[in-house]
Amino acid sequence: MAKLRKFNELVRNFADDVDFLTIYIEEAHPSDGWRVTSVTEYDYKQHVTLKDRIQAAGLLLEAGIESPVVLDTMENEANAAFAALPERLFIILNGVVVYVGGRGPFWYNLGEVENWVLKFKGC
Repeated sequence: MAKLRKFNELVRNFADDVDFLTIYIEEAHPSDGWRVTSVTEYDYKQHVTLKDRIQAAGLLLEAGIESPVVLDTMENEANAAFAALPERLFIILNGVVVYVGGRGPFWYNLGEVENWVLKFKGC
């Protein structure tokens, strides 16, 4: 959530041209698993039920994310299909993946997404 402000800025700036969607996947740093206390201030266990995932995803809504948020299945199908853990950015155009960002947090680059959209728009 450290880059939420910049993400929300992109959502607002490109609202007329881009549909943004956030898929909440499995917990990257669960308190009952690979926990990195310097990375996260949240204390969530790995999701066992859909209710657990809904509750954890609620943090994004509380934090003010400005894109729609949907949940991955409990079988983690979206995460498996897109190798998204812990976070990753994609651009899909006409049903085709045209941009695959690096895995976060180190290679999560909102600037690349912004540049791609600007180039696509001819700016």
